[in-house]
Amino acid sequence: MTKADLVEKVTATIARTAGPMISKKDCARVVDAFLEAVKSALAEQHNIEIRGFGTFKIRKRKTRMARNPRTGEPVEVAARPVPVFKPSKELKAMVADTAEKVTSDS
Repeated sequence: MTKADLVEKVTATIARTAGPMISKKDCARVVDAFLEAVKSALAEQHNIEIRGFGTFKIRKRKTRMARNPRTGEPVEVAARPVPVFKPSKELKAMVADTAEKVTSDS
C-alpha cells in the first residue's frame, strides 16, 4: 500500500462515516502531518505509543564488526540509534486471524 492508497482509504472511510466533509487534498495533508509528527518525534529520540496499533521506538545498536564485501576486510560499524516498530497484541492477533482466513480459503 502506498501513501496515495492510504489517503484514498482514509478519505473513503471518513466519507462513509461522516459524509463527504473532507477532500482528498485535505486528507493527504492530515496523513502527511501525522507522518511528519512521527518522524520528528523519532528524530528527537521520543517513543510513540498508539494504543491498539503499536509503538515506534528508538533502539540503540551496538558497535559491531562487519566485513567489506569487496575486499573481505573487517570494518567497524559504529553504534547508532535505529527506529523500530513493535506491533500491539491486538494488531498481531488481527493479522494472524486474517492470515488464517486466507490459508483456509485456499
